[in-house]
Amino acid sequence: MPVTIYDVAREAGVSMATVSRVVNGNPNVKPTTRKKVMAAIERLGYRPNAVARGLASKRTTTVGVIIPDVSSLLYSELARGIEDIATMYKYNIILCDSDQRLEKELQLINTLLEKQVDGLLFMGAEVKEDHLHAFSTATVPTVLAATRDPDNILPAVSIDHFQAAYDATQALIARGHKRIGMIASPPSDPLGGLMRLEGYKKALADAGIPEDEELIVSGNYRYDSGLRGMASFLKLSAPPTAVFAASDEMAIGAIHAVQDAGLSVPDDIEIIGYDNIRLAEMVRPRLTTVVQPIYDIGAVAMRLLTKYMNNEHVEEHVVLLPHRIEFRESTRN
Repeated sequence: MPVTIYDVAREAGVSMATVSRVVNGNPNVKPTTRKKVMAAIERLGYRPNAVARGLASKRTTTVGVIIPDVSSLLYSELARGIEDIATMYKYNIILCDSDQRLEKELQLINTLLEKQVDGLLFMGAEVKEDHLHAFSTATVPTVLAATRDPDNILPAVSIDHFQAAYDATQALIARGHKRIGMIASPPSDPLGGLMRLEGYKKALADAGIPEDEELIVSGNYRYDSGLRGMASFLKLSAPPTAVFAASDEMAIGAIHAVQDAGLSVPDDIEIIGYDNIRLAEMVRPRLTTVVQPIYDIGAVAMRLLTKYMNNEHVEEHVVLLPHRIEFRESTRN
C-alpha cells in the first residue's frame, strides 16, 4: 500500500495538518518539529500526491506544451527555454508532439485540459478557427509561441517575420544581386511562411527588381526540401546568384546542392538562412542567417503564461522580440 500523510503523521507523532504544513513549505512550523516530520518522510519514503493536492488547491502547477516536431532543432531549443523558466517558477511541463496534424493538435489540447493543466503553450504552423474555439472554451490561459493567430486574439510571443525576411533579402540586394531565389516555407503556414515570402517580395519591389516566379520554390522547412529546391534552381538557364531560404535546414540543403554540382558557396551563389539553429555554425561554409531568438521566445512565452496563470498585470499580450542577421561565410564580406 502507498504511504499516506496519515502514516507520516503517526510515525512523527504529529497531526496530519502539521505534516501538510511541512510538505507545503509553511514557515509556521517549529524547526524541531519540521526536522522530525522530514525524518519520518525519509524513513517511510513518502511522496506527496500531486493530483490530490491539485484537486484541493484547484492548481496542479503543470503546464501543457504542444510542439509540431520534437525532433526539430528549432523546437527543441524553444522547449528548452520553456522548461528553464517553468523550473524557475516551479511549474512542471507535459511536452506533446503534434506531428503538425490538426486532428492530433485538437486531441492533445483536450487531453491536456482533462489532465487539469494550469495553462497551455501552443506552437504550430497555423492557428485555425478550430484551435481558437478549443482555446476559447478552456478555463485556463493559452499563450502561443513562435506563431500568432491571424487576428492577434491570443497572447503570443514571436518575431516580425515579414521584416526579418525583408532584411535578409535586402542584405543580398545590397551585395549587388538581382536574381535572388527563395526557398519558401510551406503554403500551409500563412503567418510565418506567408509573411516571410511577402517580406522577400517587398524587398525586391522596393529595389525595382521584377518578381520572377521561377525563382520561388516551396519547401517544408527540412533539409531535403532545401536540397531539392536548390537543385531545381540550378537547372534554370539563368540560375539565381543568391538564395534566401526560410529555414536553416533548407539553407544547409541548398549549400550541399550547390557543392554537389561542383560550385562554390559563396563564390558562385550566396545563401542566407533563417532561425540560427546550432547547425548553422557546424556546416561549412558557416551559414549566414536571420537570428530568430528561439530560446528567448520559449522563455518569454512561459513567463507570459505564468503572469496569466497568477493573474499578474500584462501590458502587451502580443510580444515581438528583435531579430538580426548573423553574417558568416555563406555570404561574401
